[in-house]
Amino acid sequence: MLPSAQPVPPARSTGAGAYEMLLDALTRGDLAPGSRLREAELAERFGISRTPVREALKRLETQGLVTHEPHHGAVVARLDYSAMVELYHMREVLEGTAAFLAATHATAIELEALHDMVAADRALLGDGGRLAHSNRLFHRQIHRAARNRFLDAMLDNMRLSLVLLGRTTLSVPERGAAAVEEHAAIVAAIAARDPAAAEAAARQHIRNAFRARLALENRTPDGA
Repeated sequence: MLPSAQPVPPARSTGAGAYEMLLDALTRGDLAPGSRLREAELAERFGISRTPVREALKRLETQGLVTHEPHHGAVVARLDYSAMVELYHMREVLEGTAAFLAATHATAIELEALHDMVAADRALLGDGGRLAHSNRLFHRQIHRAARNRFLDAMLDNMRLSLVLLGRTTLSVPERGAAAVEEHAAIVAAIAARDPAAAEAAARQHIRNAFRARLALENRTPDGA
């Protein structure tokens, strides 16, 4: 049984509100790939009726985040190995392009914000959950600084698929520290107005994240 949440404001009781709450739970890893999604339990958890939950599940299904399995009903979708490889390949291309464009278009205030985010993240090492949230905000800031609405749309779609990876690699202590320094290298290249270096740093960052993902996936259940 999923734990009940505190009552939510009326605006969150709509299908759109239920969607945001479900997506947030997926992003945080509270609902892992393969988890069953029972309308009644989700409605109790979020303190809303089953109708908006049903609407939210349908929307998530159209986005590929929810699927139906025989004898189980709605479940959080899983990414197979091939899909994971394809996702990281596209992530490297898109994040590299975003960093390239940000090196040209980022304002002085945006650069200051990126520097501040890296500094703040150094204080979050050891807290995988908070670092993962901050990591998403960092990449989002670079996407905004890139100033390309079509690239941003592709990145938005990719972010939905990233939800299906489950556990964050930033929960691994050594990866968290390395990722923050990789972020610092990206910011340094953007601040230097060097698009090629910014793209190279961003691509290397995603390749390192993929290596960490493979290491995490290949670990045995007991952590050996």
